[in-house]
Amino acid sequence: MDLASPEGRPVCLMELPGLAFAVWMFICLCGPLDGYPNGRIREVCSSMMPHHGSSPQLSPEHIITVNGTEFKPGDKIEVNLSGPDFEGFFIQARDAEHLDSPAVGSFILADQRLSQLLTCGHTKNSAVSHTSKAKKKYVKVYWIAPGNAPKHVQFLATVVKKYKTFWVKIPGAIVSQPNAPSPTTPLHTTSETVSTSHPTSYLTKPFNASGCGNTKFCIRNPSSCDPESASCFFLSFRQEKSSVLIEMSGPGEGYLAFALSHDQWMGGDDAYLCVNEDHQVSVSTAYLKGRSPPVLDSENALEDVSWRLADGVLQCSFRRNIHLTAYKGRFNLDASYYIFLADGEASEGGLIYKHNRQPLITSGMYNITGLPEDIGGSRSPQLIKAHGTLMFVAWITTVSIGVIVARFFKPVWSHSFLFGKEMWFQVHRMLMLTTVMLTSISFVLPFVYRGGWSKQAGFHPYLGCAVMALAIFQPLMAGFRPSPHAPRRQLFNWFHWSTGTTARILAVVTMFLGMDLPALDLPDPWDTYTMIGFVAWHVGIDVLLEIHSYCLIRKAEVIEDDRIQILQSLTSAEAEGHLFKQIVLAIYICGNIVFLIAFLAAINQI
Repeated sequence: MDLASPEGRPVCLMELPGLAFAVWMFICLCGPLDGYPNGRIREVCSSMMPHHGSSPQLSPEHIITVNGTEFKPGDKIEVNLSGPDFEGFFIQARDAEHLDSPAVGSFILADQRLSQLLTCGHTKNSAVSHTSKAKKKYVKVYWIAPGNAPKHVQFLATVVKKYKTFWVKIPGAIVSQPNAPSPTTPLHTTSETVSTSHPTSYLTKPFNASGCGNTKFCIRNPSSCDPESASCFFLSFRQEKSSVLIEMSGPGEGYLAFALSHDQWMGGDDAYLCVNEDHQVSVSTAYLKGRSPPVLDSENALEDVSWRLADGVLQCSFRRNIHLTAYKGRFNLDASYYIFLADGEASEGGLIYKHNRQPLITSGMYNITGLPEDIGGSRSPQLIKAHGTLMFVAWITTVSIGVIVARFFKPVWSHSFLFGKEMWFQVHRMLMLTTVMLTSISFVLPFVYRGGWSKQAGFHPYLGCAVMALAIFQPLMAGFRPSPHAPRRQLFNWFHWSTGTTARILAVVTMFLGMDLPALDLPDPWDTYTMIGFVAWHVGIDVLLEIHSYCLIRKAEVIEDDRIQILQSLTSAEAEGHLFKQIVLAIYICGNIVFLIAFLAAINQI
């Protein structure tokens, strides 16, 4: 509404990408017949309609004939398609009384150089298409009647003469079972194209946000942006008597889509797609079934379809009735829904690829025919936002400050106590336990959102599990630490330090990977540079304090030359620099808070 798969094929929309939401919205849309020179056009199984930015011709030049008029289950019927030169074709057999029903029976090829078999729905070899764009006048195939065949079967064909010249669902010959009763509805036996799309026109001028919140319901991202800008995603609804005028605008490189949903998850939704097909735009309707490919309508029930593609901006405008009881999958527009708005890349043939970021989703359910509003939305679910927020708080502030305190403030606060223990230890323990608590809560949230493990999130969840395990292991190990003078204390200190350092390194790497996942997707490359800045800031402060400690040690060695006990002199020398350390700590805390606010502000803007 998150992109090609690693193999480079088009992938399903609303599905988390090779790395990730994810959550997805749409998948491979019907591609144009002529846009498939190899004839692999399963996406048009239902509609048989090529999306070439123009309407089908009304007077077919080609005919479909058979070598008989009757059949029994298992019979082989010869089917011929002939006429003036054509490049592409698509043939199916359907129930003659219900031409919108799925394909019936299977085919056998007569010439594999000209034609190939395709599987539509659950029926293997139920359609035939071309193998190349080579000109042809005649195609012959054989149809095998199934055991559950309807009483009357009609052959249909879509023929592409050239890109802008094509005919859809050309009615062909009808064959019937012996002694079959007369059909209950008239059958189309003449070569009249069944139109599956309303004509489109070109917008003479771009539409704008005028009337948003007053006369029409608008969704904009960023908020208050201008739909004439390529960086603005815009969707508006304006009721006009019994219909609604819908306008959609955004970057023109690929496709725009929106969907009406009963919840904030994809599935069972009413979707509308505007696709840039090699500088020609098609508008389609679809019904989304979970993470399965969308079910495209053979008749999309849209009127007054128009579009404009200029200055990197794609704009589509169309009208549909508020109630469409005759069209399965179309929602009534006088009810409340969550609204999704997505974009992505499209190939030259009109195939759409998985969106590379999470679709925009409204924060609540809205009635687009009710009170006009001008709203925004979020490209990240609230649970994922909370997950990122807690992780940033834990691993940018609490853990970093806790480590600095433990490493450099023992001598500074050695004589200060809090609740009966040295202050540095109490501060360190409080910050570390806070880190474990925040990490534990944050760790659970993605599983709650996804309902399980996300296979599309790459290494991020695996590293997250490692960080969670190390974060829990640290306080457990600390609970069994030996006394300060025990022989194994040095070994404990080394394990405690190495485990904590490993956890912090993995946490930074995990945040690096998580920031660009579709479910969060902070602004790039801002997020990368900001995280690098934080790491440099932390390392810089750490090095500064190390240098300061080294200077104090050197000072202690000078005092030792005067025969003062080294332990006392070292402690005294360290204490002398406590003011400097406290100033550096205050500056460090302020810097960390600045980085934290920057990340939280970015999350809030998604």
